[in-house]
Amino acid sequence: MPLTILVGTQWGDEGKGRITDWLSADADIVARFNGGDNAGHTVTVKDQTFKLHLVPSGLIHPRPVGVLGNGMVINLETLLNEIDSLRDAGINISPERLLISHAAHLITPAHRALDQAQEKARQQGKIGTTGRGIGPAYTDKTARNGIRMEELLEPGSFTTKLTHHIQETNQVLQSMYGAEPLDASQLSEDYVGFAKRVAPYIKEVSIFLTRALSEGKSVLAEGAQGTLLDVDHGTYPFVTSSSPTAPGALVGLGLGITPVARVIGAAKAFQTRVGEGPFPTEVFGSIAGHLRGTGANPWDEFGTTTGRPRRVGWLDGVLLRYAIRVNGLSELVLTKLDILSGLETLQICTAYKSPKGQYSDLPLGPADLAPFEPVYEALPGWQAEIGSVRHKQDFPAAARRYLDFIQELAGIPIRLVSVGAERSQLVDLNA
Repeated sequence: MPLTILVGTQWGDEGKGRITDWLSADADIVARFNGGDNAGHTVTVKDQTFKLHLVPSGLIHPRPVGVLGNGMVINLETLLNEIDSLRDAGINISPERLLISHAAHLITPAHRALDQAQEKARQQGKIGTTGRGIGPAYTDKTARNGIRMEELLEPGSFTTKLTHHIQETNQVLQSMYGAEPLDASQLSEDYVGFAKRVAPYIKEVSIFLTRALSEGKSVLAEGAQGTLLDVDHGTYPFVTSSSPTAPGALVGLGLGITPVARVIGAAKAFQTRVGEGPFPTEVFGSIAGHLRGTGANPWDEFGTTTGRPRRVGWLDGVLLRYAIRVNGLSELVLTKLDILSGLETLQICTAYKSPKGQYSDLPLGPADLAPFEPVYEALPGWQAEIGSVRHKQDFPAAARRYLDFIQELAGIPIRLVSVGAERSQLVDLNA
């Protein structure tokens, strides 16, 4: 039963979309298991760039079937727009090719309005939410007050529940936040139309996946966000509202303790994050400008979902080892190594220090990183462009040393290295 799980090891944005694309060429099924349209996966194929937020990025290949798991929260407008845009690009996104779990939850305009009002009210204590309604949708789910996808199959009761949900949220928006109320009648009418279009895609995906695995089919579980945004294991409270770690894949897809063939962690060759929260290795000035880019290129460090400039910094080996442990990673893929070309010296954080001592592992997890300063190891950079490299021996010596250092620091092998945004710009270190 070959199940492969791909997760991010940092604060998301590690380039999982293009790694999913690479792995999907041999997969029968590609399944998203957490999050919503706050995630963004970008895949570049020749002159086409696909920016996806809900549909598994593996569906750009003709072979795999896509699954949206029960661990997700789904914005129907975003989903239908993606389906339409992919069809316009000649990609088959039929109900036979995309399955949505009956137990996934719905994000409504009320969730989005509440998310934005709450974030505004936090003022200096902002979390950095995308404002897409993710937190409120998961709050309703946990409070047993959410709307599940299966309810879209009964238009009458769905309309009643959605209208009540919007009216209830309006009271909170007006009384607590002084925000404008939403038009419950109009939104309910709109969403009945969305529901009719989405209904053919709704299935019991746990049965589908379990049968597929028992038949020997290959399933790729595609994570969104990253380990450091996990609601339990991330830099709380600056986290997402779901579990983007590898164990979350089993819960988010309705699978038991299935034998897992591989657990792959995606990491950038440096570090980035969007929004608020701790970032020990953050850099500024000219180095930050080099790592981030200007925004002129699709691969520059600006959010796929929000367009916000990402904070950037050196690779953090302490947090990388933490992600390896809590996910049980078997291998790494390293992305954006090409961005480091042209820097004279590279830094990698190998430990943290505080007045109480030096640590190679976090004593109480990553929630409070304020007491710590990074301890760096300096490595020589390289000047040559590496976008055309396809074999490890063709890398500059300094680039090979950088890869070997990360591998030794991580304690697990690096399998793939990306050297550019295009689908073919990957180096298989086992080849």
